[in-house]
Amino acid sequence: MAEFGFNEHHQNEIINYMRFARSKRVLRLKTIDSCIEELKDSRLVEETFTVDEVKEMLDDLQAVVRGEVEMELINTAHTNVLLLRQLFSQAEKFYLRLQSDISELENRELLEQVAEFEKTDFKTTDKINKETSKPKLAPLNESGVSELLNKEIVRLQEENDKLRARLRTLESQAMSALDEKSRAERALKDLQRVQGEQQVAAQSKEINSLEDTVAALKEDYERSLSANVATQKDLQENLISSKHELLRVQEQLALAEKELEKKFQQTAAYRNMKEILTKKNEQIKEIRKRLQRYEPNE
Repeated sequence: MAEFGFNEHHQNEIINYMRFARSKRVLRLKTIDSCIEELKDSRLVEETFTVDEVKEMLDDLQAVVRGEVEMELINTAHTNVLLLRQLFSQAEKFYLRLQSDISELENRELLEQVAEFEKTDFKTTDKINKETSKPKLAPLNESGVSELLNKEIVRLQEENDKLRARLRTLESQAMSALDEKSRAERALKDLQRVQGEQQVAAQSKEINSLEDTVAALKEDYERSLSANVATQKDLQENLISSKHELLRVQEQLALAEKELEKKFQQTAAYRNMKEILTKKNEQIKEIRKRLQRYEPNE
């Protein structure tokens, strides 16, 4: 640090301030690392993520890191103001008027010298003895620095606890919402399945009843045809009525098929039901063909 023309006392003061600045910097970097690790532990629990989920996580991380960096820059600026205030206040006691050159704050050569000093001379500062005989500015209060660091640590811990509590609350709310959604989906599927089974049972019962009716009419028709020609007209009328009933039932079956297609078009039950109805229609057509063989030729 000889390039700056400082005596040992001023050099020690600068070292104390650099220690303070480095401790603040290290603490802020640890806070940012903690935020990133917390994001990994709390959000990276799935193997795959959508683009929107990745964007959301990156936006959240950006907001946190931006807040920490901005807070560190603001605190650094305020700390420098307080340091200048102390220097100016002590200089006024000795009737000194201090001046600063802002342009020198961006002198790359001087900044590199400071960085080099921090890497080399800063490691051996514990061996330097402080001067006490000459009049000098009051040194920084180490206890005050420790107190500030402790307050900052406590504040960050409290803020971290609040964020963790908020994260746990959000996770609990999200899990509750997922559970409600799952229960609603299961209830809807159960309701659709029950309704489908009821409709299938009703259609099957109606088809069986129709088959029994057609079989009974066929039997009566054959018996009456062999017994008495006079009753043939009545049988024909019954047969025509049965045909009408058959057509009506077929129309109902067609409507039922359409309804089943609407309700079960996305399920395997829909395909099975359609296959059953197709087989039943084929059976009805076969019964009609058999009945037509017993009708008299006009």
